[in-house]
Amino acid sequence: MFNAILLTQADDKATHAALTPLPCDDLPEGEVLVRVEWSTLNYKDALAITGKGPIVRRFPMVPGVDLAGVVEHSNSDQWRPGDHVLVNGWGVGEQHWGGLAQRARMQAGWLTRLPTDLSGRQAMAIGTAGYTAMLCLMALERHGLTPEQGEVLVTGANGGVGSLAIMLLAQRGYRVVASTGRMEEKDYLTALGAAEVMHRDELSAPGKPLAKARWAAVVDSVGSHTLANACAQTREDGLVAACGLAQGMDFPATVAPFILRGVTLLGINSVTRPQGEREQAWTRLAQELNTDRLEQNTREIGLSEAIDAAHALLAGRVRGRLVVDVNR
Repeated sequence: MFNAILLTQADDKATHAALTPLPCDDLPEGEVLVRVEWSTLNYKDALAITGKGPIVRRFPMVPGVDLAGVVEHSNSDQWRPGDHVLVNGWGVGEQHWGGLAQRARMQAGWLTRLPTDLSGRQAMAIGTAGYTAMLCLMALERHGLTPEQGEVLVTGANGGVGSLAIMLLAQRGYRVVASTGRMEEKDYLTALGAAEVMHRDELSAPGKPLAKARWAAVVDSVGSHTLANACAQTREDGLVAACGLAQGMDFPATVAPFILRGVTLLGINSVTRPQGEREQAWTRLAQELNTDRLEQNTREIGLSEAIDAAHALLAGRVRGRLVVDVNR
């Protein structure tokens, strides 16, 4: 038996979440059985647990898009018992039982070897949020971005992706401007590495097709009008990495920034990246992220606290990263 957050759906389509003991025989099919040690609580997980977003594709479901743990049993030549691994993406926590549990059974190709410079807890403090932020940075630099080119805007700065993007960019020498709806967190964002903090209202309302150019690059986890305005304010030949939709899935923009300034919009898919790119991202995270600052940005909770924490996260009462110890 193992403990897990189990999501079920009632006849009225309401989602019910409960900490539930389950037999290992209930785990879905997969080649590798993992003894989970750590998980994390992301925005997507909070939407799944509360039922406030169409995240879960089938019920019953164990949420949790991230996990770190140790291989217990493997039918694959890729993995042996005792290997330290992490998993993120691949529909885990949406279509396949995820990481908010003490056991998980996964396909061999979904696992990534835990970098030797990271503990499982640190990997989950980074989680999908930090992994996505690194994919954004890699895409921007792959297209030629350097710190000398100018300011980088990070939207949704208090969220997981935003806060870790600030840390990574600042560590690389970029001048980062953070956009947030919680200006009371200005000192916190400055401590992460932001050189300037602006209110999200400057970006979140309908704007002009083309605005005064400012940003050399943008990391956007918000979407909707915020993304449209960020593109409209990006400088000639600038870059915009889009990885989220906290404000909305719509993109009420024009082609003006793209055909008049040569702005490039980069879509960041963190779910189904090839293994080589995943390993590169996690290796860079282990090498480049300031782990002391990461720890200051992290709060640890037990699996039994995850349901209440999901509601707090959606209510905007959570700062930084939530790491889940699945064994308490």
